Order: sequence, then structure tokens, then C-alpha cells
Amino acid sequence: MEPVLESLATGLPVLLLHLGVSLAVFLLALSVYLWLTPHKEMALIRQGNQAAAISLGGAAVGLAIPMAFCLRASVNVWDVALWGTVILIIQIIAFRGVDLILHHLPKRIEHDEKSAAIFLAMTKISVALLTAAAVSG
Repeated sequence: MEPVLESLATGLPVLLLHLGVSLAVFLLALSVYLWLTPHKEMALIRQGNQAAAISLGGAAVGLAIPMAFCLRASVNVWDVALWGTVILIIQIIAFRGVDLILHHLPKRIEHDEKSAAIFLAMTKISVALLTAAAVSG
């Protein structure tokens, strides 16, 4: 039983540090994403706007997937912070790309156009999967 406890004693601080840093980077990235998008997704969600919920959910998953792969491949906590920033930039570019394709994406989300939000969320998740593969090498 001692090796198990030693393993826990050694690994738990590393787990908590990496989890804490990745959650902080994730929440910061999501906050920056909310700040940079022209529409106020949280206010729209509180009003029952499903398109905003789909869009923000896609953003959250789109940030979390590559962050998870980043954790797997990271050397230290600075790796997680650096790649978290890169992942956020890629997700903002994905939002802007969909806006160029669909035109007036923020207004469409404000008007609760679910088709636009679903396309945006699927694009974010697709980009996230590709980013995750690239980050993990």
C-alpha cells in the first residue's frame, strides 16, 4: 500500500497545479472571448436566447478540447498558459471566419437564429479538434 500512497503524495500536487492553471486559463480565455464578441452572450442566454447558448457552448467546448490535449503534452504550467493563449486566438479567428461566411453573425445570434449558432458551434469544435491534434503533435 505504501507505493500507492507515495504515488498519490507525489502526483496529487502536480495534478492540482495543472488542473488549477488549466481551469484559470480556460476561464480567462472564455472571459476574453465573451468580452471580444460583439454581442452579450450571457445576457442573451439569461433572456432565453438558444442561439447564444449554442454559440457559447461551442466556444467553451472549443477551448476545452485543445486545452485537454495541451495538458497531456505540456512540459510545465507555462506551456499550458502559452498554448491556452494560442488556442483562444485560434477560436477568435474561427468566429471571425464564420462571420465572414454567414454575414452579420452577431445580429443573427441576437435574433436567435439557431442555424447560424449551430454552424458556428460546429466550426469551433472542428477547429478545436484540429488544434488539439496539432498541439499534441
